[in-house]
Amino acid sequence: MDLKNKKFIPYYIAAASIIALAVLAVMFIGLSNGGKTPNREITTMERPTLFMDGNVPYYPDIPASAYAEEAFVMNEYGRIEYNDSSVKYTTGVDVSSHQGKIDWEKVKDDGIDFAIIRIGLRGYGIGGEIYDDDMCEENIKKAKDAGLNVGVYFFSQALNVDEALEEADYVIEKLGDIDEELDYPVFFDWENEPGKNMRTDDMTGDEITQCAVAFCEEIKEAGYIPAVYFNLSYGYAKYNLDSIKDYRFWYAQHEKKSPSFYYNYNIWQYSDKGRVDGIDAYVDMNISFSDFSEYKAKG
Repeated sequence: MDLKNKKFIPYYIAAASIIALAVLAVMFIGLSNGGKTPNREITTMERPTLFMDGNVPYYPDIPASAYAEEAFVMNEYGRIEYNDSSVKYTTGVDVSSHQGKIDWEKVKDDGIDFAIIRIGLRGYGIGGEIYDDDMCEENIKKAKDAGLNVGVYFFSQALNVDEALEEADYVIEKLGDIDEELDYPVFFDWENEPGKNMRTDDMTGDEITQCAVAFCEEIKEAGYIPAVYFNLSYGYAKYNLDSIKDYRFWYAQHEKKSPSFYYNYNIWQYSDKGRVDGIDAYVDMNISFSDFSEYKAKG
């Protein structure tokens, strides 16, 4: 403090007085409670996080992740394993038409247990048309035939609840046409990429959350397992997790030894540079801690 600048001194004195009074009040409350610390709701995070210096949204009804950071290890093939025999996990990929034609028998033989397959997408542009993924039907059928568990995701650019419902209805109709039973959820994958002039650039976190809820409720009503895909920033700064806590979480964070997300999740997407036999392109890699066997994909 520059004592020569005397006009600031009263403010410092006032601040010091307020702090002193607060300390005295806490001491008085403690003494009146038999010297014990008064009960209070704990809102600090007990595990470290890489987001906003630990200042993450607090949701008392959402369990924290139970997975130990040191148990995540990368094997010689560049795939994440979980080094705890009491915890079951499986290895998976997520794919779209970008991966081209896939030999799913080779994928299965290379140690892949499940696949999350893009079923469709909404375009970035102002019109926001919905498109099929050209490889969707083939990928679902052949992955199932090869013995993989299968789920699907829809790449959303919904601006509002009506568009989110339109996307969900598209997925439901498409799954009816494909007539393959899912083992894994239907994932709502809402994303925005800065600098690409996307139609969703100005959406708020509340609006995105409303779209996710509308999509997931429609999916659930149709008898499928609803789930939401997000990364660290979206999980903390966009989505109201309390509103989507009843759905499954697919969490994305790449190039990390272990996930930094504080709350529990079902699947961790840990890389977008995976290599798998039968896929002639980079592919997203995932580790799942749920096989969703306790749920029926179709009613």
